[in-house]
Amino acid sequence: MSVFDIIDKNKVEELIFFVAAFLLAAILGKLVIPVLRKLKFGQTVRDDGPQTHLKKQGTPTMGGVIFLVPAAIFSIAAYFVCDLKNILPIAFVTVCFGFIGFLDDWIKIVKKSKDGLRPWQKMLGLGVVSLIFCLYIVFFTDIDNKIYLGLFGLNITIDLTFFFIPFTLFVFLATTNGSNLTDGVDGLCGGVTFIIMLFFAFAGSLDTIANKSVSMFALICAGAILGFLIYNLNPAKVFMGDTGSLALGGAVAACAVIMQRPFIILTAAVIYVAEALSVMIQVGYYKKTKKRIFRMAPLHHHFELGGWSEKKVVRMFWMITLIACAVTYISLYISVK
Repeated sequence: MSVFDIIDKNKVEELIFFVAAFLLAAILGKLVIPVLRKLKFGQTVRDDGPQTHLKKQGTPTMGGVIFLVPAAIFSIAAYFVCDLKNILPIAFVTVCFGFIGFLDDWIKIVKKSKDGLRPWQKMLGLGVVSLIFCLYIVFFTDIDNKIYLGLFGLNITIDLTFFFIPFTLFVFLATTNGSNLTDGVDGLCGGVTFIIMLFFAFAGSLDTIANKSVSMFALICAGAILGFLIYNLNPAKVFMGDTGSLALGGAVAACAVIMQRPFIILTAAVIYVAEALSVMIQVGYYKKTKKRIFRMAPLHHHFELGGWSEKKVVRMFWMITLIACAVTYISLYISVK
């Protein structure tokens, strides 16, 4: 009896794709970063941010391509090798969101400015891609308009009917906004999303919410992100830029929607939520009182100005994400077993 007779064949395939995505991303980092430097695709640091970030001026950006390319290649490979029907729409959203981010980064670099696409242009692009994804789900898959809330034994089914598409569009835009705001410290967004993707890899394998497409894509994406983190941990040799942060937000949202459990984003991606809420609260409170609740928003800057080092902020946010994902997985497991 061989080891492959003992180990689940599906798990072996997932492990192979995970390792392959990691290796390709690690190799691409060696190739892409020098090219970005040569082209002078350096980050323009906001002068209204923490002063400690000014030394990062000129660090290559648009590094999201380092994990986007492996994610796209191996998702297509998994579609043919493993016959995974739903992996392509997830990859489609991820790559298209990444492309919109790429345009945003490109404009920033060309103009040597902190501003890229106008907010309405970015939202329009993300909205169109999200709408295409929704229409595909509705007309070309067996996924219905229901979403499920199953936490710690609580099982609630909500039939959205005509509200499915508007609700899903909101999920994509909100999640992407959260991931984009989380990308502000070396290794933060990449590490947080790596943990979230590992959560989806396990959650997608639960019997009653079985979705091998989600599990496989999540592992491929996690492997690619891990390869990218080799170059993105403090001190970062490359930043993911909007190319990466928008893509990761799209990936997280797409996985949750395919599983028909979008509400798990609120707990598993709690850092996304906290970062987005901190900005909303800060802006709203300042408009009314001309005072600030946080030292600076998004939330990670608040802790930096409070004396925390970047590494401490990243470690703490990773730990919170790990705990949140573990609790979310356990709650799902209790609900479906």
